[in-house]
Amino acid sequence: MRLFLITLASASLALMGADSTAPVAKKDTLPSTAPKPAERLEVPPPPFSDGIFPCSTCHANQKPNRTRRELAFHTEIDLKHDEEHRWCLDCHDADNRDTLHLASGEPVPFEESYRLCGQCHGEKLRDWKAGVHGRRTGNWNGAKGYLLCAHCHNPHQPHFKALAPKPAPRPPQRVLNQQAPK
Repeated sequence: MRLFLITLASASLALMGADSTAPVAKKDTLPSTAPKPAERLEVPPPPFSDGIFPCSTCHANQKPNRTRRELAFHTEIDLKHDEEHRWCLDCHDADNRDTLHLASGEPVPFEESYRLCGQCHGEKLRDWKAGVHGRRTGNWNGAKGYLLCAHCHNPHQPHFKALAPKPAPRPPQRVLNQQAPK
């Protein structure tokens, strides 16, 4: 009987296309921790202010000043993004002003700014990639297009301004015109 069951199991594996000579992974083997290739998402160009980008137009011949201070230029920027702990060079690269940088120092192009935002806002990045947060276009099972965080949020003041509540919707006219049965 035992020989019959072994033969039956081998035949079943053969029919399913399994290789009975292939080594079996041990239960205590951990999954690979090899880094995944960098994911590049399709996004439109960032919404730069007119006359501001490329930053190297003005900053190319300036020595970087890494001291936290109130800026003499860019006075239109009012930083309201953890301003007690953050300032310009926490996100903008001091040596190449046409790029951003991660906390690790890795340069990041403005077209991949979602990677920078995702360092602190990981749950929003996860939801954004899934199409739950922000706007995503494209196919369910194909190419997708995303808007960058900066298309909806000002990176220097990311919170939306409060909106005044709108009045409740009016009931359909036919409901208002119905008369009670006599």
